[in-house]
Amino acid sequence: MGTTNFSEFLSQLTTGFTQVLDVNLKAEDYIVIDLSENNVELGKVDISSSRAFSNYIADYLNAFGKKVAFGGYSEVRKLYNRSELFKASKDQQDDRNIHLGLDFWADAHTDVLAVLEGKIHSFNDNSNFGDYGPTIILEHRFQEKKFYSLYGHLSKASLNGMVPGSMVKKGEKIAELGRPEENGDYAPHLHFQIIEDLVEKIGDFPGVTSRRDLDFYLQNCPDPNYLLKLRNF
Repeated sequence: MGTTNFSEFLSQLTTGFTQVLDVNLKAEDYIVIDLSENNVELGKVDISSSRAFSNYIADYLNAFGKKVAFGGYSEVRKLYNRSELFKASKDQQDDRNIHLGLDFWADAHTDVLAVLEGKIHSFNDNSNFGDYGPTIILEHRFQEKKFYSLYGHLSKASLNGMVPGSMVKKGEKIAELGRPEENGDYAPHLHFQIIEDLVEKIGDFPGVTSRRDLDFYLQNCPDPNYLLKLRNF
């Protein structure tokens, strides 16, 4: 299925705003945030510090009277420069700094919901500095089409009692957002990503890519907003 066809397929699975966080949050509680390398204000923040970054997010939300800041699909970020996990040994074209999912910045312990019905494919605590931390991947099947959704930066407690193959309903709570000390050392947020081909990964999948590999990953991981419908395309 080509990129456009898969995106259109995803769009047809939901009819309007679809929740990925706390059921009490409404579309008007969300606001887009720019965390790209072009954001001049972000250049004034010590983004290597999860505390400083958390304060930046909190101030941004307070300024607009919102509860969740979201965005970041295909965004080029400097945020990953702090971790060796994303750096290539030789060529900067291989540095991974282009984001492949949508991030939702909200309070730690905010409920995380299954966007679609499916089953638990796998989970893992990806505990490297700057990594996902606790991560859950769901498998979905609609109209004979199989694909996956990834939920990263969760609390460690979210993985307790998790069983691969267990069914989940759309809108069911599957996890909570983790604190910086358990989520890869980030301000609390959810990384949500759609994946067409998981290429046999278990409990993990790249959420950030390099310029060299960008075309493949953009085709394999379309904008999750085709499902969530948080803003018009």
